[in-house]
Amino acid sequence: MTRAQAIAHAQDYFDSGSFKSDLTRLIAMPTESQNPERAPVLKQYLEQEMQPLLESLGFTCRTLNHPKAKGPFLFAQRIEDPSLPTIFGYGHGDVIRGLDAQWSEGLSPWTLTERGDRWYGRGVVDNKGQHVINLNALKAVLATRGKLGFNAKYLIEMGEECGSPGLRELCTEQKELFKSDILIASDGPRLNAERPTVFLGARGGVTFDLTINAREGGHHSGNWGGILSDPAIQLAHAIASIASPTGQIRIHEWVPKELPEPVRKALADCEIDGGPNGPVIDPNWGEPGLSPAEQVFGWCSFDVLAMKSGVPETPVNAVPPSAWARCALRFVVGIDPTDVIPALRRHLKRHGFDMVEVSLARDEIFNATRLDPEDAWVHWAVDSIARTTSKKPALLPNLGGGLPNDIFSEIVGMRTIWVPHSYPGCSQHAPNEHLPVAIAREGLAMMAGLYWDLGEGDTPAL
Repeated sequence: MTRAQAIAHAQDYFDSGSFKSDLTRLIAMPTESQNPERAPVLKQYLEQEMQPLLESLGFTCRTLNHPKAKGPFLFAQRIEDPSLPTIFGYGHGDVIRGLDAQWSEGLSPWTLTERGDRWYGRGVVDNKGQHVINLNALKAVLATRGKLGFNAKYLIEMGEECGSPGLRELCTEQKELFKSDILIASDGPRLNAERPTVFLGARGGVTFDLTINAREGGHHSGNWGGILSDPAIQLAHAIASIASPTGQIRIHEWVPKELPEPVRKALADCEIDGGPNGPVIDPNWGEPGLSPAEQVFGWCSFDVLAMKSGVPETPVNAVPPSAWARCALRFVVGIDPTDVIPALRRHLKRHGFDMVEVSLARDEIFNATRLDPEDAWVHWAVDSIARTTSKKPALLPNLGGGLPNDIFSEIVGMRTIWVPHSYPGCSQHAPNEHLPVAIAREGLAMMAGLYWDLGEGDTPAL
């Protein structure tokens, strides 16, 4: 009954083909939460797959619902001793739209396909593969020790790809039920494919629309060009006032006053690498004086996601009546999320762009969060993973993308540590989503080691 045996048990689960078989079955379920026709499949994923697995591990399960949610939530708990630490796990079984026609020849989002050292399929990394790794690492510890040595709670939602509607309200209502000491979960990518990674929160995100409606209908540019305002030109200038030609944000309320020293220290040895298929970093883009890692994990970024004026598919010689852009701000701790839109409106008014209408693209806004990189639990988790993998894990103060981490850290009130089982070039949310098999096998080992160490009784004080 040793740590090494638990890790070996987890690796045997992979080597035997059982992990691939389980994941194949899950990928075949088209749990597209953005597609209303898939609502029955969201329920089936929890009832037919997740609940039996959790119950086989000694968890007591219950289905929770909320009127705002896209689908049901599955909550499970295993309480071994109220005096022990309680660890909260989280995952989401819904996936982004399959985009079936856009996958490479011979690949399908709903069929797990092995090519070389990769497995392809929608959800292999986001997020089915990741929470199945964690659940079976728990299983490996139970099979070796006969118990976990800590209390465990688990929540699986089916609407994360739609912004987790209802999750905030559910966690508010069920705060006592969900109450735990620390969240240990997996989502998002590692820093790179080879380096195990720990991140402690997530950047916040606000998505909004900028719109100019100048008049009804277009008018011939030969007859009216030069005397009618052009909404496309106006909107282009409005956007240009928000960020410099090199992407530096010009709204002071949208950027932190400084990069905190613990964040700078944690990112000092972190190098962003998307792998051979990843994009080339533009070295002169963004905030001057910051490294690429500091830009993504320590600073804020503004992007224009889409723009439209006139009819791009069939342009005509007419002054367009309107222009529209969907934009997004990713922000870090220190930015007031309630002031993002008001600050934008103030900025546009100061620069003479009163004609621009600003509206939120969706109601849900995730706040920026990060656990202190110097927290004793952070050092404990990093040391455990290093012991298993013989690698120095990358420590990221927060993920560059968005997660509902603020709901767990601020509403439920627990430390949050994320251990991702993916990499930046995985084509998450795109055609050809894939999981490198080496990451999956290593993920099973290091999570089995992490859960084993949790039950040894020498964790930091809570």
